[in-house]
Amino acid sequence: MKSLTPAEVKEIISFVGIGLLILAIALITLSRKKLSGIFRLIVSFLAYISLIIGGLIVVFIVISGPTG
Repeated sequence: MKSLTPAEVKEIISFVGIGLLILAIALITLSRKKLSGIFRLIVSFLAYISLIIGGLIVVFIVISGPTG
């Protein structure tokens, strides 16, 4: 099994960040339209946490620049 290059690792990390941003969109939409009470607060909290983490990952990947 071959090892991953730094560019491939950054690509996978960026996909994780994009996935967290998509998850945040879905959770925020779910909490606003379908949920109420304590469940709404919990899902909203998880959504905003994933939004922050995903955003930080994407910013880190963009600022770190190209590999090579």
